[in-house]
Amino acid sequence: MKSLVSFVLAVGLVFPACAETIDVEYSRFYSHVKKLDNEDTQALQFAFGFLRVGEGRLCDINQADIVTDKQTMTLDVSKEGRFTVPTERALKLANAYVRIDLKEAANLCDMSVQLETQPSYLKPHYTVEELNFLYAQYEAFFNEMGSFLSFLMPSVTGLMIQFNDENLDYITPEGLPINNGVLQLNEDWLKDAKGITLPEAPLRITALASS
Repeated sequence: MKSLVSFVLAVGLVFPACAETIDVEYSRFYSHVKKLDNEDTQALQFAFGFLRVGEGRLCDINQADIVTDKQTMTLDVSKEGRFTVPTERALKLANAYVRIDLKEAANLCDMSVQLETQPSYLKPHYTVEELNFLYAQYEAFFNEMGSFLSFLMPSVTGLMIQFNDENLDYITPEGLPINNGVLQLNEDWLKDAKGITLPEAPLRITALASS
């Protein structure tokens, strides 16, 4: 079993060795976010970032903006260096681009995308119905993608809940262990669960998956 946390976004970009500010066509992001624009995946989002080559950490971002001929829209960048983009076909038609101001050389940073639960669905207590709703959202996404990429897509086997504190060790009132800031809920537990109370709202919820 492994967690499907992030994967490299194949956008075919070549960055100059000393560049710190890069422009990426919005259409490249749109091709991903439009896949979530339906009721079956309404609770999910793609969070974009840049992985530092050879280090496994995210590169720091000073600022990220969507730029068109008529306006510039600043995007929120998380403390760990990820951002989301709106699903707007009009931006694609306007040939918008995303300008990312990196703190380090762009040729050292590979773009990545992470599938995760939207912030509005993150809270310290979940009923079993809410947990299974999130599980079904991930199942729907991978089932849809697997319809034409079945040889590449893993199967969803549960949920992984991550917290801000990477050193958090805690036993929930339901007897579930949080180890190093991570709680894993497999599908067998979800079938019999009655809900869960967490010590705080999590940083994100992603899918557990197996190939």
